[in-house]
Amino acid sequence: MDNAKLTDWSLVQSFLAVAESGSLSAAARQLGRSQPTLGRHIQALEASLSQQLFDRHPRGLQLSQAGSALLPMAREMQLQMYQLSLQAAGQSEALAGTVRITASVFAAHYLLPPVLAEIRAAEPKIELELVPTDASENLLFREADIALRMYRPSQLDVITQHIADLPLGIFAAKSYLAARTPPHSRGSLEP
Repeated sequence: MDNAKLTDWSLVQSFLAVAESGSLSAAARQLGRSQPTLGRHIQALEASLSQQLFDRHPRGLQLSQAGSALLPMAREMQLQMYQLSLQAAGQSEALAGTVRITASVFAAHYLLPPVLAEIRAAEPKIELELVPTDASENLLFREADIALRMYRPSQLDVITQHIADLPLGIFAAKSYLAARTPPHSRGSLEP
């Protein structure tokens, strides 16, 4: 442990914000700090760890291989700091408030009800609002807190995570296919 370097928590916070947002400016807005401050934080953290954490690109910053390896540990630090602050404040970990979830009509009606019931049973102080829609809700303007999509969103500054694969099938009545040429490839299904 003598050779291990202790890192300033604010530098790790800046690292997480930049890793999640992909840019210094977005991370600065998120943390309420200036962009130059975050730039200095990233440089200081890279210097203290002797690692390049981000690859610089014209469209922003992307985690380097070293940065990707450190990201799970930084997230664990963030969780532990949150736990520490709760404990120090003498607060419980009870979650409360409203969470607005948007999902496709299919997912909202057929997949989410048992999941939402489990959440309600585990955390009764959380109020869940489910918005079934096949339109793309804009998370950046707080139209929803969580969006379940069957595609990767293209919005910048949105954190995405692949949750599951859902097998899909295409079916037709024999009488329908008898009157038409049946498709033989995925490409022939596209309009």
